[in-house]
Amino acid sequence: MTYTTTIRDGVAWLRMERPKAFNAVNREMALGLQAALDKAETDAGIRAIVLTGEGKAFCAGQDLKEATDPDTDLQAIVREHYNPLIRRLRKIEKPILAAVNGVAAGAGANLALACDIVVAKESASFIQAFSKIGLIPDSGGTFMLPRLIGWQKASALMMLGDKVMADEAERLGMIYQVFAEDEYEEAVEKLAATLASMPTKGLGLTKRALNKSAMQTLDEQLEGEEKWQAAAAQTEDYAEGVAAFLEKRKPTFKGK
Repeated sequence: MTYTTTIRDGVAWLRMERPKAFNAVNREMALGLQAALDKAETDAGIRAIVLTGEGKAFCAGQDLKEATDPDTDLQAIVREHYNPLIRRLRKIEKPILAAVNGVAAGAGANLALACDIVVAKESASFIQAFSKIGLIPDSGGTFMLPRLIGWQKASALMMLGDKVMADEAERLGMIYQVFAEDEYEEAVEKLAATLASMPTKGLGLTKRALNKSAMQTLDEQLEGEEKWQAAAAQTEDYAEGVAAFLEKRKPTFKGK
């Protein structure tokens, strides 16, 4: 098995498991993760998703042994493996947390950056390794990275292939937060639990609004916010949130 799925307390933990290959993505893993995300999307009991890696790496990107096989078409790999994964990570209207436990390189880095929130161990690193072998950043990297850290810095990191350590990635705004080695596991568990206890429908609509904001004018976005806010106001969690506020108690959201 190249990945595992564990579900507990409303959280689906998707763990890439090819530690000897630094969790490099092959066809089995790519298709397996797609299927796991599809299941997590439709399971009402799952209210948050965590993507992480086993061992010393988060994900080293594409398995080059597979990519350089004479019978393998690199364009087909991008089209069938990575593009569907990125689309799922962005379109699933549940919060997705990338817990980067080690090196995230190439497509592995961009899989992380496509998630809603990215946290990392202080020893983790990110590298747009594509230029080292004459390729371009894929897996949504050319879309996500400039929007996260700006055009100039993104261009340099993509062209030069510099390694960015976790603390620098946080400083740049590439990721949300860095945790010390001895705090990482507990902190990720706590953050995942928090996301799973929040108003899932509202978070999903927030994600939809953020996705649309990358391609719309201000007027279009304002009109969208009217519609999405109206939808959020129809949820059970909104009613619970207002009631809890008025009653001065902590809300109990059900993700409905």
